[in-house]
Amino acid sequence: MSGTPAPDPRPDEQARHRPEVVFLHRLEAVERENRRLRRHSASAFVGLAVLLGLIVALVWLSGRQGAPGTVADQVAAREFILRDKTGAIRGAWGLGDDGAVRLVLQDPAGRPRVKVSLLQDGTAGLSFADSGGRTRGVFALLPDQSGSMAFADEMGKTRTVLGISPDGASNIVFADRAGSTQAGLGVDAQGRSTFTLADRSNETVQSPAPSATESVTPEPAESGAAKAHPAPPRRKR
Repeated sequence: MSGTPAPDPRPDEQARHRPEVVFLHRLEAVERENRRLRRHSASAFVGLAVLLGLIVALVWLSGRQGAPGTVADQVAAREFILRDKTGAIRGAWGLGDDGAVRLVLQDPAGRPRVKVSLLQDGTAGLSFADSGGRTRGVFALLPDQSGSMAFADEMGKTRTVLGISPDGASNIVFADRAGSTQAGLGVDAQGRSTFTLADRSNETVQSPAPSATESVTPEPAESGAAKAHPAPPRRKR
């Protein structure tokens, strides 16, 4: 019994080892490796982007509120705004274009009630206003070491001014509702005291009587408060 002879495997083996076939196999292997590297590169890029995003978020949060469990040593800004739970502005603290530093506190209606100011020349002042917007009290200190306090009534008229001069003289004057000075008490730089009282004839009576070189009515110290609420004009004999 004769059988069909088995095919010779050498031609297939020779075909696989032909240069062009070997080159194609290597090219396919390189492409598979490139696809794998691209997948890994994309994953690594996404992971790096997420990491950078977390770092930026942490830096931003630390800059606004400080790192968790810590308190920021320094916060820098030109102005701070205080708002209540409804969003209304209740206060502002900032540096103005004129170089003055101001703190303003407002009531729920948005009316400024308390102001603290420090001017560029060193003048410091504190003022209080009523619900109608009228300034009722002012306290000021000037660079020349003078100072004053002024109080106004509900109509905005200055009724009392207390002042001290750079030379040490101090005085207080009282005015009526019309803004006219009615009484004053002062102590000059030499320690001499004067008392001034306006009578009904609109003349000023002073005790003890001053000499010809002394003023008849003590004048309030020149200050920021006195400028904001000038003392009523004085009357002389």
